[in-house]
Amino acid sequence: MEDTQQEEMQNPALPVANSVHPAGRFIKAMETPIDTIPRRSRLDSIMANLRNFPPFRVSREALIVVSLLLVAIVGYIDYLTGYERPLLLFYLLPISLAAWFGSLLTALGIAVVSIAVSLLSDVAAGIPALGFWNAGMAFVSYALFAGLLSKLQTLVGELDRRVQERTLALQREMVERQRLDREIAQVADRERRRLGQDLHDRLGQHLTGTALAAQVLKEKLAAKSAPEVTEAEKLVHYVEEGIDLTRNMARGFFSPELEADGLSVALEVLAENISERFATNCIFHGQESIPVRDSVVATQLYRIAQEAATNAAKHAAAERIDIRLTVDGSKLTLAIEDDGIGFSDKLSDSKGLGLRLMRHGAALIGATLSVQRHGRSGTVATCKLRIPTHSESNFAI
Repeated sequence: MEDTQQEEMQNPALPVANSVHPAGRFIKAMETPIDTIPRRSRLDSIMANLRNFPPFRVSREALIVVSLLLVAIVGYIDYLTGYERPLLLFYLLPISLAAWFGSLLTALGIAVVSIAVSLLSDVAAGIPALGFWNAGMAFVSYALFAGLLSKLQTLVGELDRRVQERTLALQREMVERQRLDREIAQVADRERRRLGQDLHDRLGQHLTGTALAAQVLKEKLAAKSAPEVTEAEKLVHYVEEGIDLTRNMARGFFSPELEADGLSVALEVLAENISERFATNCIFHGQESIPVRDSVVATQLYRIAQEAATNAAKHAAAERIDIRLTVDGSKLTLAIEDDGIGFSDKLSDSKGLGLRLMRHGAALIGATLSVQRHGRSGTVATCKLRIPTHSESNFAI
């Protein structure tokens, strides 16, 4: 299962003239091209900031006072300019404030006051005769404007309410999805553990008994100088290889050191197993005093290191692999570096299952995962996770 996941990290259908780029056997790509990521325009950013801005609240009394004050200011300016230059358009400012922040009835009241102030300013300016017809048309215009603006404010308020409801529903859905992801990860980990224990305890013990029986048979045949001794020796060798294969498969599913001794010891044992299986110099660099008490976090970090290191050993022809676990302040960093063939910068985003599982595991624990070239050759996979400070929980997750 582990080998299948790692082999799927390649892109078998990559079209290359008469050959496949050697880096394609390691990984198709690490990051999505920047050009394919939709960028937010400046208008989108402004609208997002406006939506996040706290709503403006004003009392009805204060709104009326401010609107009347603006009507008085416009009326005084209307008086100064004379009746030949009416400022009926500028009375829309207090009417707009009343309609938007108040109600339609308040806006109509301000419109009546605006008409009265406009007539008084014309009388004070010395108008020969008042135009009541013009005043009536102005009031109708103000009423229509206030009605439209009040309706628009109602629609905007309803839209904001629906957006808030959808946002809350989306947040609840995301929380529920994260909970389900963690439960699925825990169930998958339990199944891995069960399969690993079954392989080690049942199949491993059965093969061990078979190897002992084959060894006894070989010794009996050797005592009789039977010609089948050579075949018996092959049988013992094959059974012993099956025991080693079963042990390696069991360790791929389940690491007993992860629960017994912690993440650092489990990563150190992982490095030793990779060195033994693939004849590669795999070294773990870390401190044993870094406790990761959350079993889900420890398991996902271990799986990420296991996937990256095994893939580097099997497909990248790496001669040296370094697994580093460090803590810098409130950040825990897991880095897997190798000197293998690396990957091509021109390759697109990988659709391999192994890399997607690594990214999903990192997202599951709130970590960030990046896979990049390491110099001219080789690859470095880095997983960064914020951990509580020393005052919060003694560097424990």
